[in-house]
Amino acid sequence: MNDAAGHGIMDPDGEAAIMDATQDGTRTAGTLRGAVVAVAGAGGPAGQAALRALAAAGATVAGADADAVRLAEAVAAAREARPGATVTGATVDLLDPDATRDWAARTEREHGRVDGLVHLVGGWRGSRTFAATDLADWDLLHGLLIRTVQHTSLAFEAPLARSGDGRFVLVSAAGASRPTAGNAAYAAAKAAAEAWTLALADSFRKAAPPDGPPPAAATVLVVKALLTDAQRAEHPERAFPGHTHVSDLADAIAAQWSQPTADVNGTRQWLTPRP
Repeated sequence: MNDAAGHGIMDPDGEAAIMDATQDGTRTAGTLRGAVVAVAGAGGPAGQAALRALAAAGATVAGADADAVRLAEAVAAAREARPGATVTGATVDLLDPDATRDWAARTEREHGRVDGLVHLVGGWRGSRTFAATDLADWDLLHGLLIRTVQHTSLAFEAPLARSGDGRFVLVSAAGASRPTAGNAAYAAAKAAAEAWTLALADSFRKAAPPDGPPPAAATVLVVKALLTDAQRAEHPERAFPGHTHVSDLADAIAAQWSQPTADVNGTRQWLTPRP
């Protein structure tokens, strides 16, 4: 997933079936209406698309990003695209575990529940050859792609479990399964983030009651690279084979609530052909 890395953190319509909130706070089979979904990295292109798709499906969306300016622009765009939707933004440095926990606690306190955490913090560094790898790239990617996953998963595990139908969604890259020589740091960081997410899935599995489903699910969506309309406009001659448009990714994210937790927990879902 080739998001532009920066200093600090964070990088259409239709309804996904989940549980609908009722007046007493219980949930019945319905749509994303009534759900509360947090989006980490909400200011980036994928985050912007996710805000729109989740809001379109009826969810209350709580976005976070380290860049206050682009976060405000993303929230405003989502509200404009979906008049009446509840879309909020919080400037959060996900490299700070205390700030991340505060964000999770504040989101649950203000909205009464948290039904999802979508992790869209991105970054990329690479080299022409394996020998030319700069380990400073690893230091950067370790923070962006691993630490942020650790902090968000630890902060949101309990709220997602309390939801009874929570989702933790990580977007990963096909390169984690078949690393190339010049992408050693990036592929290794993505693979570590996947392993961490699958460990969270095991935690949800072990929290399931006897003969019952897990209270939440953690899953990995795998892409080759992400594509935006701006990229298409800049390079109309290119076909972008195997790329996933950010709108298609957003649809896949919203669809994670369309199946029971037991069916999606611990899965790796490919949005691009397997290498």
